[in-house]
Amino acid sequence: MSFPDWVEGQIRAAENDGAFDNLPGKGKPIPGLGAPRDDMAWIANKLRAENVDIGDVLPPALALAREVERLPQRLQRVSSEARVREIVTDLNDRIRRAHLAPQVGPPIRVGRVDVDAAVAQWHAARPAPKPRPPIAPEPRRRGWFARRSSQNP
Repeated sequence: MSFPDWVEGQIRAAENDGAFDNLPGKGKPIPGLGAPRDDMAWIANKLRAENVDIGDVLPPALALAREVERLPQRLQRVSSEARVREIVTDLNDRIRRAHLAPQVGPPIRVGRVDVDAAVAQWHAARPAPKPRPPIAPEPRRRGWFARRSSQNP
């Protein structure tokens, strides 16, 4: 008996014993069976299954463009103007380095971000600070001499 015949015999014996009767997914269609397939379909499905951010695998030009597009939302979570300037300056440095480096993937079409405009936009998007209630002055304590003289008439 050849090995393939032996394997088929094992499968038939398991089917007859009912080993495959209660498997999950029995009778359900195979997901994506009728979908068109291309070279990148497996990779895209794997990235979705692993919850990988697509920005992590984009070419540098597209990743920078996506970062510039999402910059206002990112800056909303920042609490200081100095940190906003630091983030925008770092992004501009990476854009400058990408323009100077050999191109990988599509050409870089994103320009540098104006730091002052980003700071102004950050200020405009922030809610106005709540005014602090005035602090009531502490009652003035009388000196020891005034207390003593008021006790002795």
